[in-house]
Amino acid sequence: MDSVKYHHQQVVEKKEKIMQSMDLHKGLLSALWRFPTEVLSQIFNHCLPETPFKAPVLLTRICQRWREVAVGTPDLWCRLYVEADDRGWEQAAFCYDLWLKRSRGRPLSLELGHHYSTKLRSLLQPHMRHIKFLRVSVDYFRGRHPQLFATDLPALQELTILGMRNHDIPTIAQFISRLPSTMRCLEFINIMPRFDIEDLSSLGPVWAYLTDIQIAVCNPNAFLHLLQLCPNLSSLNVHIGSDRKKSMESFTHTKLQSLCIILYDGPLLTRPLSDLFNALSLPNLRALGAHRKSYSGSSWLHEDMQALLARSKCPLETLTIG
Repeated sequence: MDSVKYHHQQVVEKKEKIMQSMDLHKGLLSALWRFPTEVLSQIFNHCLPETPFKAPVLLTRICQRWREVAVGTPDLWCRLYVEADDRGWEQAAFCYDLWLKRSRGRPLSLELGHHYSTKLRSLLQPHMRHIKFLRVSVDYFRGRHPQLFATDLPALQELTILGMRNHDIPTIAQFISRLPSTMRCLEFINIMPRFDIEDLSSLGPVWAYLTDIQIAVCNPNAFLHLLQLCPNLSSLNVHIGSDRKKSMESFTHTKLQSLCIILYDGPLLTRPLSDLFNALSLPNLRALGAHRKSYSGSSWLHEDMQALLARSKCPLETLTIG
């Protein structure tokens, strides 16, 4: 009997907790119902998760008012991930077109997946001038995908390219060299290819506009050349290959604030980046990260790094060495 009473009490307590939760939920819903549309729109914007797949669509399924507010808030529809092949293209194209129209000309962040339709270009064409952020596989430059043209992207600010190899550089360089002066960020996601000095120069005038870069270069000389090409650079994440021991002239970059170096050196390399650190001055540097992937197990020459910081007289706030 005591056991029955105990379990009954447990059920009663659980029921009370559920009722309290429901009352709280109703109270919150009531408060949300009273929020002006503008406030509710701002709440939706701040609550969106990072993933661009379905986020705003979920808001349209809660209730009629939430649907009306979500559909009427263009900023919710500015991020889109596109992935569909020809087999299911008609239904996918209808959904993508509706999504893009809801953005109402706002700046777009677009990611193109690996599965594609040959009709993709015609879908995106009316919205190309609004694309500011583009993340795309290198396959879109290899002829198997609907071709991308730099002239179609007059407002582009950030470009991320995935999966490149050295043989892709000429095609990518031709595309990037025609990008508009609105460009600010360029990222190559992976450690290949490694650009040499000639490769870097082939990308043309876009370097002068960039403030944020993620890239891999063949050697410290190419790294120094990259800095020379980018007078407005503020943040650089760079993978550097083996040292060819070519002489370097002193160079000062006045705007670089954040630098992350990952060095990939060979078993015979005994002075990793020593010449580079001795040639470089970074008077505005605030964050420095230096990481080494070494075959020999050797570590950084900290004296060279200390000399760089002392010579630069920079307002360093963060130093990470690995």
